[in-house]
Amino acid sequence: MLPELRVLYFEDLEVGLSETLSKVIASSDVVGFAEITGDRNPIHLSEHFAARTPFGTRIAHGLYTAGLISAVLGTRLPGPGAVYISQTLNFRAPVRIGDTVEVTVEVAELVPERRRARLKCTCSVAGEIVLDGEALVKVPTKAEADPLAVRTGKA
Repeated sequence: MLPELRVLYFEDLEVGLSETLSKVIASSDVVGFAEITGDRNPIHLSEHFAARTPFGTRIAHGLYTAGLISAVLGTRLPGPGAVYISQTLNFRAPVRIGDTVEVTVEVAELVPERRRARLKCTCSVAGEIVLDGEALVKVPTKAEADPLAVRTGKA
């Protein structure tokens, strides 16, 4: 199921504003990510291979988990129209098939003159942080998104 869209403009943002998304990691998600990216590392696809690793079972691609941050940025905070500038990622623990990943994005800083938002990004499983980092995004203003509505007072 895709996240519901929520549109926020730069003027709507404030430090501390946050949004969370939950996703159960399915085997089909991991297989699909491998197909799209070409990363067919058997630690993600073969239970037999993964059983002999320190993880003991298949794990999701780290960048698949990171991609869930993109889902929040593009659909909820700030939402449609936001443009990624950069992202840092710290992989802290594996995500296994069947895990529920909680992705939280929080506004850490606003740069009004450039319409940028620095966002704290955290992914956790059962309360344990599995990935964290920061994103920098460009966020449209209401005037940029709909100049006519702003001029007519309908924004």
